[in-house]
Amino acid sequence: MKKINLKIILLALILSGISCTEKLMLNPVSQISNATFWKTEDDANGALYGMYVRLRDQTVSNYFIWGEARSETMARSPGGADGKDVYYENRLTSINSGPTWQGLYTIVHDANLILKYAPGIAFTNEANKNKILAQAHAMRAFVYFVLVRTWGEVPIVTEPTEGYTAETIQKERAKKEDIFALIKSDIAGAEKLFPDNSFNTGRYLWSQPALYALKADVFLWTAKKMNGGQADFEVALNALNEVEKSDVALLDNFGRIFDFDNKGNKEVVMAVRYQDIEAPENEYRNMYTYPNLTPTNIDQETKDALGVLVGSYSVWSPSATVRSQFTVDDQRKNASFIEIYTNEANGTKAYYSSVVYKFNGVVISGVRKFIDDIVLYRYADVLLMKAEAKNALGQDPSPEINKVRQRAYGSSFAKHTYINDTKVKNDEAILKERLLELAFEGKRWWDLARFDKAFELVPSLKPQVGKNYLMLFPISETTLSLEPKVVQNEGYN
Repeated sequence: MKKINLKIILLALILSGISCTEKLMLNPVSQISNATFWKTEDDANGALYGMYVRLRDQTVSNYFIWGEARSETMARSPGGADGKDVYYENRLTSINSGPTWQGLYTIVHDANLILKYAPGIAFTNEANKNKILAQAHAMRAFVYFVLVRTWGEVPIVTEPTEGYTAETIQKERAKKEDIFALIKSDIAGAEKLFPDNSFNTGRYLWSQPALYALKADVFLWTAKKMNGGQADFEVALNALNEVEKSDVALLDNFGRIFDFDNKGNKEVVMAVRYQDIEAPENEYRNMYTYPNLTPTNIDQETKDALGVLVGSYSVWSPSATVRSQFTVDDQRKNASFIEIYTNEANGTKAYYSSVVYKFNGVVISGVRKFIDDIVLYRYADVLLMKAEAKNALGQDPSPEINKVRQRAYGSSFAKHTYINDTKVKNDEAILKERLLELAFEGKRWWDLARFDKAFELVPSLKPQVGKNYLMLFPISETTLSLEPKVVQNEGYN
């Protein structure tokens, strides 16, 4: 991440570290105040990067849990489950509810501070001020999009928490319509402020192309889930066309998209940056394998592919449901996961386990560290969203599907060429292609929700058809105790 004066970062962390939804029971730790801090362009930049630090805090583990863990892609590892099975078995309760929303609101608080105070700072270049404000609007829109898809109605907070009154820090849940109105307003505000359709170096800061990808994602959701219909599909399609005008391309080698030494490549539209020392390892550490868990009677090819093992433990494994859908001629298979087979005494091979290989980290001084960037949007995702929007509008989605398939199948593409079919069949093909292309990237649960296919495709949900409340996460007892005006999601009482 861009190097900034350490003092500025520390100031930003102090100023923005209080969640607007947590009880403020903290003793003063500094004489720094908003009145003394928000004076210079460096102050605004420090606060901006503090906001990205907190985004990274939420993508270490929580983003995957909210966006994918409850889908059909994951299963128990031979190392156990460590409580993760509550997600893919869909056994959440208010007591065992998963990550709370408090961390997300710290990001909202950061964005609110920037939007309140940055306009009053004199910048050497007005365009620099506009870019900071644009990023704050985009970040707040993204976070609320995560919030509303995860819990439904949530409190709306658009001012930084700078007081200690109950009226300031305790808020009721807002209607989903109002939340999406805020999201779309923030997107529109950011769209006006970004100077052009270019990327920042590294592609780990919000940019206009990344904003357009988010805009398409939001409008596809509201088209399907909020009665937005054709008008919202058209907005989504137009936004996706704008992303394609930027500097994006599919990489020839699928596996190279996620490599540590290839961060910020042309397929990436928006990522969360991880670097050694400055960032913790992310959840993919728990999807690999460690020495005491790995059988000795495996072939050398598998040993070579696994390379340096993890000195920890594994609690996630790619499910048979997802692994069985990849064909052997799909380059995404071996780039996404490795299946481990043992060589039995009778000469046969027996399936043992599998590991996620898509985010396999980097070996530094003989130690594997899981610090690959978390990719929020990339060009293949954009192409498949475009196919989805076109299909909904009665247009042929096959060109976009085939661009993704051509990279995946290479010389075998002719056997996998997609031909336009009915809207229903096209949607089925798009949803499956999203599974093959985006597995383990933290998107599958939200895809299933948008296509309304969770109860059809997730094994643990098939016996629970009709319990639609399960599509949302329960609100934790901790959150309910902190926020007395918040009520539990229906069905979890």
